[in-house]
Amino acid sequence: MHILSSLLGVCTVCAMALPASAGPTRRNFTPDYVSHPDRTDAIKDAFQRSWDGYYKYAFPHDSLKPVSNTYSDDRNGWGASAVDALSTALVMGNADAVAQILAHIQNINFDVAVGDISLFETTIRYLGGLLSGYDLMTTPDALSDDISINSTLLAAVLSQAEHLADNLKVAFETPSGVPDNDLQFNPPRRNGSQTNGLATIGTLVLEWTRLSDLTGNPMYGSLAQRGEWYLLNPQPRKLAEPFPGLVGTNVNITNGQFLDGTGGWVGGDDSFYEYLIKMYVYDPVRFGYYKERWILAVESSMRHLASHPASRPDLTFLAMFNGRKQQFLSQHLACFDAGNIILGGLVLHQERYVQFGLDLAASCHDTYTSTVTGIGPETFSWQDNGTLAFLNASNNSPAPKSQTDFWKRAGFWIDDGQYVLRPEVIESYYYAYRATGDTKYQDWAWDAFLAINATCAAGSGYSSITNVNVAGGGSFQDFQESFWFAEVLKYSYLIQADDAVYQVQADNSGEFVYNTECHPVRRFGPRPYW
Repeated sequence: MHILSSLLGVCTVCAMALPASAGPTRRNFTPDYVSHPDRTDAIKDAFQRSWDGYYKYAFPHDSLKPVSNTYSDDRNGWGASAVDALSTALVMGNADAVAQILAHIQNINFDVAVGDISLFETTIRYLGGLLSGYDLMTTPDALSDDISINSTLLAAVLSQAEHLADNLKVAFETPSGVPDNDLQFNPPRRNGSQTNGLATIGTLVLEWTRLSDLTGNPMYGSLAQRGEWYLLNPQPRKLAEPFPGLVGTNVNITNGQFLDGTGGWVGGDDSFYEYLIKMYVYDPVRFGYYKERWILAVESSMRHLASHPASRPDLTFLAMFNGRKQQFLSQHLACFDAGNIILGGLVLHQERYVQFGLDLAASCHDTYTSTVTGIGPETFSWQDNGTLAFLNASNNSPAPKSQTDFWKRAGFWIDDGQYVLRPEVIESYYYAYRATGDTKYQDWAWDAFLAINATCAAGSGYSSITNVNVAGGGSFQDFQESFWFAEVLKYSYLIQADDAVYQVQADNSGEFVYNTECHPVRRFGPRPYW
């Protein structure tokens, strides 16, 4: 209650400080959506191949190594791929996979873990996957007629989620309430970290709040919201918040103070900003202040981070920042920003946010179409055209000589050419399509899927690759991430599929909001809100 009161008090001040241009400009547009059964069938086939390989060679372990037909327990040995695949199997109507996963879930021993436990990864994959599965299975019209749910197995899904959270909650036993991300089990205990990061603190609140709302136990949500409070009210402000709403990365666990002012919409920071607007979508009554902080972050990003490459000023990327100094580099991970800003524009009836997100999505599309494989790289850089920095500034170096020709044509150069089965570009296509109904985004997603299918299919499944800018993707890294099931295949499917209760709606009437692992979580309370 103390934290909630503080937030409400600060919210009034922040709302008054918002730019006048951030006010709502209502969209009176309901898109027409089309489905492509031939494409969804192909994506289902890719899921089946991936699942069959995993189930044969890796189950009940975490991840498949498809080239060597072995497994990895990279997520504590609880079957990460199975739990991550549940919501996708439900959405696709894959009854056999659903039955196999539900049978596994009831037998997971969350008291014993292989290796150290990441609170963040466990929350978004396991806790999010369990809660999403439960929400889908208890929502009328969410499931195909092929799926039948055993009440005992259904109850086990929520029970296991609660049991897992009961073991994880030791993470929050710190002087400030800012959690320790590094844990061990048997018995549950902290590893004694001194710091935690923006994303790993700020990407817990949706799942833990949902668990509270489903179980009626407010403790879970309160724990995550207490840690989030320090991110919403960053101190010391001069260091922690170089631009309004844009904050640093590392936080002292003892006192909740920020240790730097470096960040961006990139790995380590990204999903903190993502969850600000998604918590408002989940429940605008309780989380109005989260919306205000998201608006501040987006306004600052549009003003201070939006950058146009000197060789391709038609493109728009978001720079990173170190204090108030921009850094002109980004990541495949960061390409989620387009979808998140589009979502915020829809929810807030703010057309210019939608358009800005569409511009970002189109630029991320170019990171795919510019490479030999048609897949975007892990990290890339560019030289700003002078809107944010002088061309000879120390933070705005030209392309390396080996990539000058590529830079002139593409507008960026590649720092790390890996592709590790990431979903973020297709994720933004999904939001762009749901906002506009423009079928070009379906085509872009289909082209991306075909490129990934052609390049990453390996052995018994799909593998990450070493270099997107050489024929064949270089070499296989022999690893099929669990988020391949949860995100890449689900976003690829959803954008081509029929409308459904779990699909994002342009008028914000949808019944679900997606966690950062693309697990649909049922929104709180009656719908619609406006």
